[in-house]
Amino acid sequence: MKILVCISHVPDTTSKINFTEGDTKFDTNGVQFVINPNDEFGLTRAMWFKEKQGATVDVVNVGGPETEPTLRKALAIGADSAIRVNTEPTDGFVVAKQLAKVVQDGGYDLVIAGRESIDYNGGMVPGMLARLSNANFVNTCIGLEVEGTAVTAVREIDGGKETVSTSFPLVIGGQKGLVEESDLRIPNMRGIMMARKKPLTVLEPVEASAETASVKFEKPAPKGAVTLIDPDNVEELVNLLHNEAKVI
Repeated sequence: MKILVCISHVPDTTSKINFTEGDTKFDTNGVQFVINPNDEFGLTRAMWFKEKQGATVDVVNVGGPETEPTLRKALAIGADSAIRVNTEPTDGFVVAKQLAKVVQDGGYDLVIAGRESIDYNGGMVPGMLARLSNANFVNTCIGLEVEGTAVTAVREIDGGKETVSTSFPLVIGGQKGLVEESDLRIPNMRGIMMARKKPLTVLEPVEASAETASVKFEKPAPKGAVTLIDPDNVEELVNLLHNEAKVI
């Protein structure tokens, strides 16, 4: 079984976010980047298939040279090789088009992508990739088992879970629940040293035009002041809710 795990290079959630050029560009200065959490769940599941079923696992990213440390981390976790498509991920369609070419050339059985990245939260790439690759697709995937060519997937739906059976080729949009958070792996020294020797292939992009563009970014409005009311002072609470908040 050949597995390809799509890796997004995203800001750490603890990083301070700023914008430049009239709030039209994301300012990367001083920002720490990590593997997209949804992708990390998928990578950890792929490692299970590698160790239990002898699968080969490659990772891929669409981006510039600045994303290579993130790919090296994925290699240190245990991926066999890495691919970087050398183009800016301007929108979901461009990314999906580049990934589809990698899937086609690599003959992968299973492609594991995060259901969305935590930077732009587009949630478009896995579905478009499946369509461009003529593969089956399961989104919001929280469980995945493979027996030969038979695949059983569990996905999250409104109010519950749904179990589906499918087959290869398959693209999934994974998320939290695909593995337990306690199963996520931190690269050890041996893994880091081995990652330096593993292949990282840089591919030039195929032609693709962006279908969307970011017009402007805006931070959430600052939180307003909080008024604390003594729990025994019910009359004051009612007065504030009625006359100031005007919710009753």
